[in-house]
This record gives sequence, C-alpha cells and structure tokens, in this order.
Amino acid sequence: MEDHLIVEHLVKVYERGKVLALNDISFRVPKGQFLVLIGLSGSGKSTLLRCINRLVEPTSGRVIFDGVDITRLHHRALRLVRRRIGMIFQQFNLVKRATVLQNVLSGRLGYVPTWRSLMGRFSREDLERAKRALERVGLLDKMYVRADQLSGGQQQRVGIARALMQEPELLLADEPVSALDPATSHSVLKYIEEINRDDGVTVLCSLHFLSLARRYGQRVIALKAGKIVFDGPPSEIDDERFKEIYGEEAEQVEVR
Repeated sequence: MEDHLIVEHLVKVYERGKVLALNDISFRVPKGQFLVLIGLSGSGKSTLLRCINRLVEPTSGRVIFDGVDITRLHHRALRLVRRRIGMIFQQFNLVKRATVLQNVLSGRLGYVPTWRSLMGRFSREDLERAKRALERVGLLDKMYVRADQLSGGQQQRVGIARALMQEPELLLADEPVSALDPATSHSVLKYIEEINRDDGVTVLCSLHFLSLARRYGQRVIALKAGKIVFDGPPSEIDDERFKEIYGEEAEQVEVR
C-alpha cells in the first residue's frame, strides 16, 4: 500500500530546550489505515498529532502528507493542506453558545472566504453538507440546539461532524474519548471507525486504554518519554510489552 503519511526524525523541544517532548520519531502510515497511539500522559501523543498538522511547530524533522512536506509550507499552502486534515479534540473545542449547525459549518472555514464565514453566509450546498454530516452522527434533530446544551458524547459527535465537513483524507483524533464514560466512548469510536472503513480516511487516534486500542486499531504505536517503544499489531502487546509501555506498577483496565 502507498504511504499516505511519512514522519521522519521528528523532534520537538519545549521550554527553551529543557523538555524533549518528541525524540527522533519516524514511522509511515499507509492510506486508509486506522493507527492508534498509546502511552502514558506526557508521553508525547498529543504533541505528535499536533506536529503533524503544525498546530505545534516541530523543532526538526519532516512530516510528509500525500507527497507534500508539510514542515516546509507557508501560510496559504499550509492552509490548503490543512483543509484535507480533520482534527477531533479531547475537550471538543466547540463554540458553546453557538448552535450545533453553526459549529458544524465552521468545518468549512478553510473553503470559504473569511468575510462570508464571519457573516455566517454559507452556501446552500454547505448547509446540505452539514445536515448530512449531522444525520450521519445521529444529531440532525439537534441542529438548532446550543452546543452547551448537549451531553459530552453528543458534543464529541458534533466535533466529528465538523471534521467531516472538511471532507478529510486524514483524520487526527487527540484523546477523543478521555472525557467520556465507557459506553459513550464506544459510541464515538464507532463513528470514527465507520469514517475510516466507509470513506477510506486514514486515521491517527490517541487513546489511553489498551482495550480500546485493541478493539479499534489495525496498528498500534506506543510512545514513552517521547520515543517509540512499540510499533505493530495490537495482538502483539502482551503483559511484558504492556509493562514496558505503562510501567511495572500498571494494571490493564478493560473498557467494556
């Protein structure tokens, strides 16, 4: 399979050189793969995802998406590439006082002139696209409800619908279920899995629980202190590997 994303020798240093968040990270992702990142809090998962779309600037190394070196792009060219990379956030990142529809339409901001988006003047085609996205995540009936009136799981589904508005080829999901209960976690991850399976979208998703990684990931990369300590199928993570990733005192928790 053709490589959709290539990360080469990625390094990120924070706080004037005192914190090495990513330490020489390299891997390749084939088109259409569902890749899960695991590791303890602070292992570098969020930093890695945010370096891929340059919400965080890498210190060194390269990120190549569909043959284009993202790390070398400037303003307009970067904006055009970012349109093709959807992002789902841990804390949803919704405008709480805006309606569900307004939040979903914000996923088209990379496609419309700034003045039109500020005035809320979206095309009929974009409105229909937003309705289809909401129908897909089961929230069409909440279209005119304020985002802050929704449950956590519903808010995250709005985040998924917003990402769908970009018609992404790559979807980055940064701990998308860490604030949710187990049943809701599965509900949200099944929508992401459906986008991967039915639309052929490449997915990089960071998760805290290994049981979720085993259920949804085709491949797992484990980070520890900014370095890759495992890269392979989730079935190969035995007790010994688990303790190497999470520490000797860690115990596996099943999310059912």
